[in-house]
Amino acid sequence: IVAAGTGEFEAGISKNGQTREHALLAFTLGVKQLIVGVNKMDSTEPPYSENRFEEIKKEVSLYIKKIGYHPAMVAFVPISGWHEDNMVEPSTKMPWVKGWAV
Repeated sequence: IVAAGTGEFEAGISKNGQTREHALLAFTLGVKQLIVGVNKMDSTEPPYSENRFEEIKKEVSLYIKKIGYHPAMVAFVPISGWHEDNMVEPSTKMPWVKGWAV
């Protein structure tokens, strides 16, 4: 799970951030498949921002490729746990979502 909030994502993807740490740990432990939930999409500016999602997807893809994953095989799903968007059923708040489905 990656937080989409301004500052939260940047802290997680920074050199000693938890996003990097967890991805590396998963790969080291032999996890072959990933699903990246981009959470807190309701707190982006504007809310449910496709641009913010794509920015996060690009940054995370660059890092996971460096550690050995194939980004094209990783599902990136924009979600809002608080509002249950894309958690169980597709959200109408993110009609731009293409590819991997809920």
